[in-house]
Amino acid sequence: MRSLQIGVVLGTWRSTPDPRPVPWTDLRALAERAEMLGFDTIWSPDELLGRVVSGGEVHGFWDGIAMPAALAASTTRVKIGTWVMSALHRNPGIAAKAAATIDEISGGRFVLGLGAGHGGTGARAFGLPEDHVYERFEEALEIIVPLLRAGQADHHGTYHTARDLVQKPPGPRPGGIPLMLAAHGPRGYRHVVRHADIWSSYATGADPTADLAARIAPFEAACAAAGRDPGTVRRSAGLMVAPLTAGPYESVFGAAVTGPIDKIADTFRSIRDAGFTQLEFMFEPQTTAALDVMGGVLAELDAD
Repeated sequence: MRSLQIGVVLGTWRSTPDPRPVPWTDLRALAERAEMLGFDTIWSPDELLGRVVSGGEVHGFWDGIAMPAALAASTTRVKIGTWVMSALHRNPGIAAKAAATIDEISGGRFVLGLGAGHGGTGARAFGLPEDHVYERFEEALEIIVPLLRAGQADHHGTYHTARDLVQKPPGPRPGGIPLMLAAHGPRGYRHVVRHADIWSSYATGADPTADLAARIAPFEAACAAAGRDPGTVRRSAGLMVAPLTAGPYESVFGAAVTGPIDKIADTFRSIRDAGFTQLEFMFEPQTTAALDVMGGVLAELDAD
């Protein structure tokens, strides 16, 4: 296993000024290319519709369950993950059932990335709850985690209920689907320490290494407080890359790491050396040419 696993996030979004769809045929071709290049995981976002940044353009996304299922059916080796499934969008029992279904389609290659809400403003448009978002997430975990780990859940809460619910069919890996939780801050770290196989964090600053590295000590302190060995939790770093650009590049999701290959590889190494065990990158432009450059980054890291 690589010391730093590298995953590709396939963007499924368009902004309102851009009338083009995101063709499934293009996404499938990129997924097949990513698998051929040797990337470890292909990730698909779970967003709906809304402004990613305040006052910005409205973005729309393909469905976050149908798309990873299709990617799973179109590949054979690479892992498939949600980056990350929103606990706000779905009944938690149905979310666990979707995870088992995608794991079945993939032949046991699915990773459930899960978070509290979403990055846009789509809740109001879809009539979703806008209050107590994190409390709803906490209750959802009390159903999703038992279903994934033990195949049964019984929970009667303020926001979610499961009545002697069983995970049937259980999928090809009963109790074995890896759970990645997106979490920031002490409250989120406690849930990661309690439940997760992987902790997911996204770089938002201009210096992604410094931004991400600053979170390691508080996370490890949360592990120590709960009596969990921090070495038993994989650490995932997310960021944006613009591999065909040499100078500064600002995307709607924040500043991007830019080329050439050796510069991007050095940034990835610094994130690994800071204590992260896997890295997920979005890339712009989302083209085969850009992905092939990232394949060169992967080859350089493998040569270390």
